[in-house]
Amino acid sequence: MKTDAVTELQYIEAIARVKKIKGFYIHLIVYLVVNMMIVFVNIQDLDLGESYFKMENFFTAFFWGIGLTSHAFSTFLPNWIFGRNWEEKKIKELMEKEKSEKWE
Repeated sequence: MKTDAVTELQYIEAIARVKKIKGFYIHLIVYLVVNMMIVFVNIQDLDLGESYFKMENFFTAFFWGIGLTSHAFSTFLPNWIFGRNWEEKKIKELMEKEKSEKWE
């Protein structure tokens, strides 16, 4: 019985993890598509002999890139920093703490 509950909990955690990873990849695809569109529009607006490499052409990519990088860190680094089983241990710890507080 207990293994069924653990298996179900692991399944729920896996679903949440997959959704988080999928969310990051969707964010990455939107970032790439939007920035390619911005590059295309900016190139179309260039005057003859004008250089594309100006600061204002890279603001969106740069600042959105910072947000995308932080999204990547929050998606992929927790397991690297905290270890693979950290979430499972923390969930069990919090459940035990809540259980002991209810009975006191």
